[in-house]
Amino acid sequence: MRSALERLKDAHTCTLSFSSPFDLAYNAAHALALTALRLSGYRSDKRYLVFQCLIHTTQSSKVQVRLFALCHERRNLAEYEGYMDEDDALLEQLLESTSQLLSDVQQRMN
Repeated sequence: MRSALERLKDAHTCTLSFSSPFDLAYNAAHALALTALRLSGYRSDKRYLVFQCLIHTTQSSKVQVRLFALCHERRNLAEYEGYMDEDDALLEQLLESTSQLLSDVQQRMN
């Protein structure tokens, strides 16, 4: 949780280039999804599975899960192929959905 909180906060830094906030927000979302999975009594070593399970572990909608899956694909392109498509609208949606996911996971923890 601490990692997710710090990364999400840092992702809102306006002076960073596009890839940094995207990476920070994506990794915050992954940490939160992983936390939700663990709170439900499960573990996974596959990054994409923690996002697919959000329907069962949180209040996330199918649209949000698809958004996280798309961001996972974009992250892999950047990480393994060196290609990063700058999409400000996608970043904004990722930040918003990750903030919603944070609220959801925090409620589950209480």
